[in-house]
Amino acid sequence: MKTLLIIGIGAGHPEHITVQAARALARVDVFFLMDKGDHKGKLNALRKEILERHATPGAYRVVEVRQPERPAGPDYRTSVNTLNARKQAAFERLLDDAVADGECAGVLVWGDPSLYDSTLRIVEAIAANSARAVHYEVFPGVTSIQALTAAHRITLNSIAGAVQITTGRRLSAGMPEGVDTVVVMLDAQDSFKALVGQNLDIYWGAYVGTADEVLLSGRLDDMAQTIADARQQARSQHGWIMDSYLLRRRV
Repeated sequence: MKTLLIIGIGAGHPEHITVQAARALARVDVFFLMDKGDHKGKLNALRKEILERHATPGAYRVVEVRQPERPAGPDYRTSVNTLNARKQAAFERLLDDAVADGECAGVLVWGDPSLYDSTLRIVEAIAANSARAVHYEVFPGVTSIQALTAAHRITLNSIAGAVQITTGRRLSAGMPEGVDTVVVMLDAQDSFKALVGQNLDIYWGAYVGTADEVLLSGRLDDMAQTIADARQQARSQHGWIMDSYLLRRRV
């Protein structure tokens, strides 16, 4: 039997690691690091810093692989399913070739494994295959949402108010009905600009918890273009961007 630990490692600060996650890291014999390319080398550098702090020195090894690319196409769900199938094949090869029977492997997941991350679904599919004897465990992490609200020193919800977590793709259809607060992730198109004039506040953050953290907030009508410009500048500077934002109806 092989064991696979899916460990949430927080939004970017090495001290986001929970006590439970630190203990899980110390159990691992081999870590799988899936690199998204040279321009995201900082992400793997952060992962390695976490391992140096919390994994058992001299008792683990690291296997790095290049993450498959998501194919281009008009149907987003189909593209994601294809990407996940490619990731699953990569994980299966790693489990077969890099992990001995009785050993424990670990996958480090940004934020929390339950929130807008495919790792848990992929591992579920692998474990369901009777050809492989794999036991897996999941360890929660600090989400980018928690890191964002803490950085801005705000609550997630208004008093007795509803909260919705969504994507930029869905926000482009408009502010959801019946909620006071919307948290938006995976927005590559500055979808918030379409909501100018709807009496909203915005709290935006990029690379939250890291040395490159950028925070902006205010009335959306005043801040929309400023945030769009900041996103473009950050993406140009770093080659990638990891951000989220919270929209709240003004009282």
